[in-house]
Amino acid sequence: MEKFDLIIIGGGPGGYVAAIRGAQMGMKVACVEKYSTLGGTCLNVGCIPSKALLDSSEHYHQAKEKFAIHGIQTGDLKVDFTQMIKRKTDVVSNTTEGINYLFSKNNVTRLEGLGSFVDANTVKVTAQDGSETQYHADKFILATGSKPVDLPFMPCDKKRIITSTEALCLEEIPKDLVLIGGGVIGLELGSVYARLGTNVTVIEFMDRIVPPMDKELGKTLQRSLKKLGIKFQLSTKVTGATVEGDKVTVTAENKKGQELSFTGDYALVCVGRKPFTNGLNLDAAGVELGDRGFITVNKYGQTSAPHIFAIGDVIGGAMLAHKAEEEGVCAVEFMNGEKPQLDHNLIPGVVYTWPEVASVGKTEEQLKEAGVKFKTGKFPFRASGRARASEESEGFVKVLADSETDRILGVHMIGPRCADLIAEAVLAMEYKASAEDVARVCHAHPTYTECLKEAALMATGNRPIHI
Repeated sequence: MEKFDLIIIGGGPGGYVAAIRGAQMGMKVACVEKYSTLGGTCLNVGCIPSKALLDSSEHYHQAKEKFAIHGIQTGDLKVDFTQMIKRKTDVVSNTTEGINYLFSKNNVTRLEGLGSFVDANTVKVTAQDGSETQYHADKFILATGSKPVDLPFMPCDKKRIITSTEALCLEEIPKDLVLIGGGVIGLELGSVYARLGTNVTVIEFMDRIVPPMDKELGKTLQRSLKKLGIKFQLSTKVTGATVEGDKVTVTAENKKGQELSFTGDYALVCVGRKPFTNGLNLDAAGVELGDRGFITVNKYGQTSAPHIFAIGDVIGGAMLAHKAEEEGVCAVEFMNGEKPQLDHNLIPGVVYTWPEVASVGKTEEQLKEAGVKFKTGKFPFRASGRARASEESEGFVKVLADSETDRILGVHMIGPRCADLIAEAVLAMEYKASAEDVARVCHAHPTYTECLKEAALMATGNRPIHI
């Protein structure tokens, strides 16, 4: 039986990053992945392919709606959807092949098959042909991720009632799309198809979209998406769906008790994800599960079996690739005697619509609920010279700072390139910066980042320069 210092089950962002970090620290590492490609949901059917389609569809939308104002005449525009999907597939292929290279470079052993525990220190890997091989390790990391949640009364048939996985590889641009769930995944995919001409209707149980984020961000994003033609049915509960031929009809009930129905070519179900632990045989290893099937861990990722760690979607919290990556690094460094620190409050969240939405730290609603006194500084992109020059003046940056100490408690933004801009806020908060600290940092002009500086100036005592 081959022996390793560390075996990781799951080759997604958390798993492969943990494997590389373990190898860097001198461990003999193996990574078990049941699929033929590494990268997990993120690289294969999540972050990377969705961003590829978001960029392609935004290029088309810009050419159609905004190029003329720049003096660029495009003539008769057409969408080659087959090529768009092919490009997405090529991006995924190139990215996943890159992980193979990184494994080879760092001497990480890849084990293809389904991993399950035989006992606390032995894993059995079952290949697709049914053959089984056992491996021993001193330490383990579980990084098996999550799967889309099915609605019990309308299970996905993957043909007309679909998940995000199928939505990334449709063979046609739908004429009508019924989108169930107003969260990040649904809105991003809804944006893709709305830009390409699809009539998109969003049905959301809550009274707002992207519910976990700052309420003002959700309202602003909804107004923006309405300009794309997306329709919203909030405070509405889906009750069922029927498929007839190439159409699906979704039934629902609003808060007034009225029955509604929506018909489309597809019903895209994006109501959340659940932890994936099937086949791991965790009982044999002494690993306990907590609420809703998530694996219970401490702040370093240790499970009830101290030599077994778990990271990423399978332990709950924000289901984000970068969260899983940082948790993987934290777990590996801890098991090697270091004392890493990971503040989950400083893990940014991003919605890759256009305008982009990004957030880190506490929201206004959370601070009010906790009774924390805070100051607010908000600066609109329309007051930014860079934003006006690029015809991207929609949105704002908001800084929340402690009323007494001026320490930044949260930063929330919607506008151009906010997915990148949020990193400055994360860095500032990681070093416990005050709003005054950010306000006194020289920002290049003209840039979008000046909006963060101006919002910080407003939070320090309402002294912005450009508004």
